[in-house]
Amino acid sequence: MARHNGGRGWYGKMVGAALGVTILATGASVWTAQAGTSDDAKPKASATPSSDIKRVADTIAHSSDAGAHGVNITIDDGPDPVWTPKVLDLLREYGVKATFCMVGTQAQAHPDLVKKVVADGHRLCDHSVSHDTSMDKKPQSYQSQQILDAERMITEASGGVRPMYYRAPGGAFTPYSRDLAASRGMRPLGWNVDTKDFERPGTDVIVATAERELHNGPTLLFHDAGGDRTQTIEALRKLLPRLKSEGHTFGFPVH
Repeated sequence: MARHNGGRGWYGKMVGAALGVTILATGASVWTAQAGTSDDAKPKASATPSSDIKRVADTIAHSSDAGAHGVNITIDDGPDPVWTPKVLDLLREYGVKATFCMVGTQAQAHPDLVKKVVADGHRLCDHSVSHDTSMDKKPQSYQSQQILDAERMITEASGGVRPMYYRAPGGAFTPYSRDLAASRGMRPLGWNVDTKDFERPGTDVIVATAERELHNGPTLLFHDAGGDRTQTIEALRKLLPRLKSEGHTFGFPVH
């Protein structure tokens, strides 16, 4: 999985605020993990017991629950007050459900949008508190805080709907982070097709990348935050009806 470092200046501006929220959240959260130092140590989260939370597989999901011709649309880094509503309108127009991988601070800042995503029948995914693509190089205590505090932020913003997946920023998974997410009922989520829409290469390039690489697997990666997403919107407008006409159906990643 590629690291998404280029063209992400938006995150640099966000990090200061995110770290402030993170420090407060770490002290306050009842979900802060009591982590050890070894990467093969099992996470022991001090989560409030919840009977509806069941452990899921800790392997990284790529396939679709829609079968052999299924396609999973995944949308990262929001919610964003400008671009998320446009993505939602487009998905509604074509009758497509997607998985929204949300940054904790963004969900906390825009709970109305999180609720709209849920109301439209889409699924939520934990994308960490502050989108640190070097998470796999950090201590387990830091990984725990990033995953569990984002889970709390997203769940609170949604009005109680928990994220079903965890996607590590830039694919920076570790055995520990996968195990911790799975213990909270969040399936680690990968991707098969990185459209590189965050680089804004042009609408036609984004569409061509998606079509060329779809043979790699059904999970496509797009973004609804981190900058001007006009090209993403226009690429989805072209791609969604084209995929339907080719016999593809839209589903969710396996859980």
